[in-house]
Amino acid sequence: MTDRFSFTLGATDGAARTGVIHTRRGEIRTPAFMPVGTAGTVKAMMPESVAATGADILLGNTYHLMLRPGAERVERLGGLHGFMNWDKPILTDSGGFQVMSLAELRKLTEDGVTFRSHVDGSKHFLSPETSMEIQRQLGSDIVMCFDECPALPADEARVAESMRMSMRWAQRSRDAFGDRPGHALFGIQQGGVTEELRGESAEALKAIGFDGFAIGGLAVGEGQEAMFGVLDYAPAMLPEDRPRYLMGVGKPDDILGAVARGVDMMDCVLPSRSGRTGQVFTRRGVVNIKNARHRDDPRPLDAHCTCPACRNYSRAYLHHVFRAQEIISSMLMTWHNLHYYQELMAGMREAIAAGRFEAFQSATREGWAEGDIPPV
Repeated sequence: MTDRFSFTLGATDGAARTGVIHTRRGEIRTPAFMPVGTAGTVKAMMPESVAATGADILLGNTYHLMLRPGAERVERLGGLHGFMNWDKPILTDSGGFQVMSLAELRKLTEDGVTFRSHVDGSKHFLSPETSMEIQRQLGSDIVMCFDECPALPADEARVAESMRMSMRWAQRSRDAFGDRPGHALFGIQQGGVTEELRGESAEALKAIGFDGFAIGGLAVGEGQEAMFGVLDYAPAMLPEDRPRYLMGVGKPDDILGAVARGVDMMDCVLPSRSGRTGQVFTRRGVVNIKNARHRDDPRPLDAHCTCPACRNYSRAYLHHVFRAQEIISSMLMTWHNLHYYQELMAGMREAIAAGRFEAFQSATREGWAEGDIPPV
């Protein structure tokens, strides 16, 4: 472990790359997928269970945690690591996306955003300065700049205006963050799907200076083709010697494509949310355990998987507990999905290091395309 935050670039294969992010709470192997612990918990999972899947880092959400239980309370109770019993690194987002997507009666100005909570209607204000303070109280290892993220599609003039304000907010975030040894601050590139705006944003962020750089404003309605179009150039606009984080992505195929284009870190609620709704990801594509064809099937979800759901339970049992709305259904299928995502990341790291990432991509997509095998 180290008291300083740093990134060591490892192997490369085309644009895909491996690396290690060094933090005071341990190393993060990249490409890395971060399970989302929105309100201080990855839903349906114990922290030690999340660690057992191979996760090196979790994401916590500033917006949700400031509303309940409150950042001051979390700080008094030992910070988010102690509060939720997670001793590995934590990244917190700034709250900007949730303010735009969840909060009510928003008023946006240069100073920040005034809004009412979607939980109880209480009035709050978030700015670059208050976001930095809340994330300091939470004690996260990686802090995100406060930005605005308009939904796509949007008028290019609106995207440009939003991006430039986000860059001004990035400078204010940098100033408010100050010097915090052992903690890192990431800037967030914006600009929608316009290459020139993305380039302008990247230059502004590099001039300010950050420990890592995120690609924001994607996975907000533009579709995979447009997202990959941006990722064909956006990562290369950011410094090679710093981690590159694609926010809010995504499906396994999105992740595979993002890593192929030079992304190092990703997060998404999809594996845990899908587990709770009976959708599981496997080497042979998506399996919907709610379907009737699983009710007499003695096979595991995935014969090659070593997660507890696959080692110890049949599809018939998982179908039953899902239909019966038993809590163990969410627990087992969330565990499987998170395990699958971490196995996918490990496979990509190994393939990149061996110089066979293109073959890994092809084989992985072929397995998904073949689809799930029905029972005999």
